[in-house]
Amino acid sequence: MTHPVKNLLVLGGSGFLGRALCEQLSRIGQGIRITVPTRRPAHAKALWSLPAVQVVTETRLDDATLTRLCSGRDAVINLVGILNGSTAEFNAAHAELPERIARACAQADVGRLLHVGALGASAQAPSAYLRSKAAGEAALKAQPGIQATILRPSVVHGPDDHFLNLFAAMSFLPVLPLAGADAKLQPVWVQDVARALVQCLRLPQTAGVTYEIAGPKVYTLRELAQLAAQMSGHSPLVVGLPAALAYAQAMVMELVPGKPLLTRDNLLSLDVPSVASGLLPGLEDLNIQAASVEDVAPWTVGPEGRMRRFNAFRARRF
Repeated sequence: MTHPVKNLLVLGGSGFLGRALCEQLSRIGQGIRITVPTRRPAHAKALWSLPAVQVVTETRLDDATLTRLCSGRDAVINLVGILNGSTAEFNAAHAELPERIARACAQADVGRLLHVGALGASAQAPSAYLRSKAAGEAALKAQPGIQATILRPSVVHGPDDHFLNLFAAMSFLPVLPLAGADAKLQPVWVQDVARALVQCLRLPQTAGVTYEIAGPKVYTLRELAQLAAQMSGHSPLVVGLPAALAYAQAMVMELVPGKPLLTRDNLLSLDVPSVASGLLPGLEDLNIQAASVEDVAPWTVGPEGRMRRFNAFRARRF
């Protein structure tokens, strides 16, 4: 790294993006230390083998705990986010927590704060998810003494994602009814988002800057569902649902125990294009050439993708 950012706190580091980031940071070497707090250490087992990563158990992130965790860090990275929840849960995760993290960073005199938001975040957005993301960004910008770097990714895809792999898992059906089929998205590879975070750590001039993080191509949700199915060797008929039926489908799915595949708030989020505006800097400004879905998804989607990755690893290893 071009300046001494070696002692890092990564909040949300055991998640999908966090795992990719910790792997990339670990490869930098040079005495880097990464602390990842989690309520359930088993959820962070993918990080256990990374020598630069220390997983610590924290049952709650109150203000005192956050200040303690931030103390002595060169940088704090906030990746915490939820896709499903009540308005209160969205606000707690996306608005109140970033504000408390920024306050803890100011109290602990942390030099850098990186935060991952979402494309389409706005105080006027139709969904509680996007409004809470906007509130979190506003709270960071209002915190005295903090110049946070904010990354706004479109939908993120990669191994074990809950997006393209979800469509692949359902593609055995002869007909795939799809809510929000005409929604526009600009999916970005998880490794490119992780690279963007690493670049922001490398470059002090990124402090206080907001980046739109998106892939090279805009798709409709229907096109992405068809593409994921094709990569899994299936070709279901993808049928876009009218608004009323889509809303009814989301209501029914919310009643299913566990994590719902679709909620009414998810549906409202799809009303806002998750597409880069071009008004803010992006991956190219961080010297990153975004990978296309067609280039990387065949290695990440479905069991065929997992087998291709295993075969490639075995060829290199043996």
